Parts: sequence; C-alpha cells; structure tokens
Amino acid sequence: MPLRPLVRTDGYLPIEDHGLIGDGATCALVGRDGTIPWLCLPDFDSRPFVAGLLDAERGGSLDVTPVGLQAAAQHYLEDTGVLVTDLQGPDGRLELTDCMTLRSGADLGEQVPSGRGELLRVARAVSGSVEVDVRLIPWDGVQVRPELGAWRLRWPADPELELYLWCSYDLEVGRDGSLRTRVRLREGEHLTLTLQWSGQTHTRARTAPERLIDQTAAAWRAWAGNIDYAGPQRELVRRSALTLKLLDHASTGAVMAAATSSLPEGIGGERNWDYRYTWVRDAAFTTYALRRIGMREEADSFLAWTLRNVERDERTSIVYTLDGRRPGMEWQDLALSGYRGSGPVRWGNGAARQVQHDVYGELLDVAYQWVRAGGVVGEPLWRALCDLTEQAIANWRTPDNGIWEIRDAGRPFTYSVALCHVAVDRALRIAQQGGLPHPAQRWREAADRIRATLLEEAWDPGRGTFTEHLAPAGERNGGGLDGALLTLPLRRIVPADDPRMVATTEAVRRHLDAGDGLLYRYLHTESPDGLSGGEGAFLLCSFWLVDNLTGQGRLDEAHALYDSLCGRANELGLLAEEIDPATGAFLGNFPQAFSHVGVVTSGWNLAQAERRQA
Repeated sequence: MPLRPLVRTDGYLPIEDHGLIGDGATCALVGRDGTIPWLCLPDFDSRPFVAGLLDAERGGSLDVTPVGLQAAAQHYLEDTGVLVTDLQGPDGRLELTDCMTLRSGADLGEQVPSGRGELLRVARAVSGSVEVDVRLIPWDGVQVRPELGAWRLRWPADPELELYLWCSYDLEVGRDGSLRTRVRLREGEHLTLTLQWSGQTHTRARTAPERLIDQTAAAWRAWAGNIDYAGPQRELVRRSALTLKLLDHASTGAVMAAATSSLPEGIGGERNWDYRYTWVRDAAFTTYALRRIGMREEADSFLAWTLRNVERDERTSIVYTLDGRRPGMEWQDLALSGYRGSGPVRWGNGAARQVQHDVYGELLDVAYQWVRAGGVVGEPLWRALCDLTEQAIANWRTPDNGIWEIRDAGRPFTYSVALCHVAVDRALRIAQQGGLPHPAQRWREAADRIRATLLEEAWDPGRGTFTEHLAPAGERNGGGLDGALLTLPLRRIVPADDPRMVATTEAVRRHLDAGDGLLYRYLHTESPDGLSGGEGAFLLCSFWLVDNLTGQGRLDEAHALYDSLCGRANELGLLAEEIDPATGAFLGNFPQAFSHVGVVTSGWNLAQAERRQA
C-alpha cells in the first residue's frame, strides 16, 4: 500500500485509519500513526485499559510513533491477524509489527484459548534513522514499580489483573504517570515492547520476538487454509472471514457484534452504543455465512453457545454477554468525551431489555441450522423451543421495538412479524426431522395465518410496496419503508423474484437511497425512533440489496453493486457499521461483524448464481 499523509479532525484519526489485532479473548485497534487507542483487558467486553478512541486527551493510549510522522500505511501479513504499519519520519522509515501472540502450535479451530495474554509490538528502522516516541498512558492511570526487568502495573479498574510492560529500551515514569522513552533507531535496529496480562510470562526467559511473530502468523495461516471460497472479491471475503474470527470469543464460540463501544453513527449525535456483545439475530446471519465458506467449527460453536443459553435459562434474550448472560444496565460515562466529542459514551446496552419479537424466529432458525448440520435437539431444549414457538404465536401482532431497536413507541414491524412466521415454520421443520412431539396442525395453521396477514397488511396497494409495519385492511397506514424489508426473501417469506418483492426492492432502493449504492436503513422523518440527530448509510442493507438483485437474476447489477460496496473497505479490508454518504468516512462501531457477514454472504450467493447461469 502507498504511504499517505495522516489527517486528524478534532484531534482524532478517521475510524477507517485503524486496524484490528486479537487473540480470541480480546482485541485492540492500531492506528495508522502507530498508536493503540483501544484495548479492553482481559476480555473483549472488559473495561478499556486504553480508550483514547473515545477521548483523545484523557482516554490513554499505547504508542510507538515516529517523531515528525509524515505518512503511513498498513497491511496484514497475508492470511493472518498480524498487522504491519509502515511509518515515514523526516529522516527515515519505520516498520511496526503488531500482534497478540498465540501459543506455539495453537489450533484456532479448537474451542480453547490460543492466546498468551500478550500484546507484542516490534519496531524496526528499514531506512535512514527514525526518532521514536514510546509511551503508555492507561485511561484510569496505573501505579508502577520495576520488577524482574519489567514494569509491574497496578490498574485501579482491575486490581487483581497482573499487568507487566517490558521494553527493550529503558522506560521512565513521566509526570503524568505515563511510562515513556524516546529512542533513535538507525537502519536495521529494532525496538520491542510487550504488554502482558496473563501473569505467567514475565518471569520466563524471553522468546525472541521474531519467533513469536512467526508462530502467531503460522497459527493464523493454518486456520485460514480451511476457508473455502472461490467467488468474486476473493481476497476481501477471506479477510472478512479472518475479521469474524478476530471477533470470535474462542472459549465460548460467541461472535461479538463489533470490537468497540460508542463510536457514533453520526458525528455529534447521541446514537452511540456498546456493541461488544452478541445478538441472537447475529448468530442466525453469521452462522449461515460461516458455514458457506467452510468455517463449520465456528458456526457449530456459535450455534451450540446460543442454544445452551436458551436451554439453561429456558428462555431467550435479545443480546448476551460473552459468558451467556444478559448485559448490565446501560449507563453513560461522563468521564470520556466521546469520539470527536460525540458523547455520550455508553457501557452496557439497553436493547437487552427491549421487546423484539423477531428473536423467536432468529433463535428457531439457529436451532434449525443446528439440526441440519447434524445436531440433536434433546428434550429440555425442545421444551424451551416449543415455548418460544408458542410465544411467537401469541405475540406476533403485538407492537415491539423491532430489528432497529427503536427507543420510541413500538409498532407491529413487518420484519418482526415475518420472523414470528419463521419461528413456527422452523419449529415444524425441526419437529418433523427429529420426530419430536408437537401440535402439528395448530402450528401449521398459525404459520399460514401469520404469513397471510403479513402479505395482506404489510402490502400497500396504492404505493405498490411492502411497508415497515402492518396496517389493518382499509387503514393503509403502514408507515414508511425500511431496509429490513429486503430480508423477506432471505427468510423465505416472499421469493426474490415475486412481483411484489421486485417492486418493494425498487421502492426501497429509490426511497432510502443515500447515493452510490448506499442505503439508509430508514428515514427518521417518517419512521420516528425516539432519538435525535441523523446517521449514516447502513452497509448491511446494501448487501441485502445485492442478494435481492441476485435472486431476481439481475446479476450484472448485483455484481456491480457488490464490487462498489467492497471497494469501501479500508486498506486492510475492514468495514464499519455505516458510511457517511457525503464523505465516504466510516461511522459506527468498528470493525462491524454484520458488514463482514454481508461481504461473505452476498459474495457466496452471487458466485452460486453466476455458476448456475454459466
């Protein structure tokens, strides 16, 4: 990648100027300037150790940065989670390699931790000489003391966590409580920095950093060798698979929605949410995508994790923490100003306590995928699934907060009603395949009734389109359009080439157009959501549009749109939740699993359709 100048706005790098590293337990964002402004310890959803991404002045960071930095670029070592940042200083060029180290011989396909609890940074002068600033400033501050050739850190946010920082050059304690040094490296010289939180490795003889990087890269490449995909945008699909793996919690099989919290959907707005959790609907979409490209172990682990939570609780939640519990109460953190001043910063997620009826269908679809993959539904789980099916039958007409988790009065959203039909349909399929006891006739009648009502009351004959929520016949007040209507063929409610769906696709494409193939998920002026301010275009909706065009046989259009969307990935192949239509800048939490699921699923669907047409 060519080196580019760095441009900061309000003291912040663009969201897209970051890369992701991780080890299956936690992750970090690495800026194109050599900073690490986001790292949660010891787990993905723990309190951030550094949070400069959400407050450049007070949030803290872990930096290895050339003095007088002029330009930079980033790339991954091929098929790995090892990140390389090239940094040009006034007198020379620095190569910075970052990774969270993995155990020797680690098998990322196994559902066991592979990480060593260590972040490794190796900086090497590749030409000229480079003066390098090294600095650690944790968000909440730390107490430091030298121990065994390293610095032991006592972090008030987690006093029981053993943290050690080691540098190949001497560090000093600054007046602000930071650990820092400034070093001039000449061509061929290198600097090594490690942050360890396992409490086990600091006393051992140090493994050569080159060896740690090599064994980490080898583990990633061994895993990536199982990716099975030969369709359009092959390299980006592979990178999307690796990104989903970086968001995969190895110990449980859960996949996080995103790596971050509170990156704004609109600069200066309040639409800032904590996405370091797992949504049930994500499980349904994600496992479908993973299985299509050969990631069967990850798909099965995610399915099993989701179903274990239901069997244990005898109910389903909308969103789970990584250990399978419901997130704590959402709260606003006034200690951080937010990315580019876009507060509030939030921890926890209030959506966990919303009413979202699509969860019944999402969960039953997860169970159906489990059965189709050879999984067995035992009596306790079947009892829980039957209960969810009955809840779908009882509640499908009741207003809810919907897939977009509005914070306003609920409505009988079309997507939620469709997923209640999915719940009953999938329950029938599971029962028939497994010979499980069930009220077959009553469930079939309920499924038919839900679908027939949706086709009648979500259809506006005057506008010639499905609308976002039901409206009784004669009232025709189904509200506006929303991007979730594009999922009706994906959920097998209406075929993609049905004239009603073709018309709806065009209506959504026209009405929610954000330019250049981007779509808003809905318009706030016609679909109130209880929040102020606007947001960017929602990438997944555009990938759903690709799927509809593919299903309608419009493959040239589908391929062109797919390539356009993939072209919006940053230089590392990473995507955020949303795009600012005016500038192309990333908005929302990053990297976003759903966007990468779109890359994988739409690419696979398009490849299959093109193969059939050939």
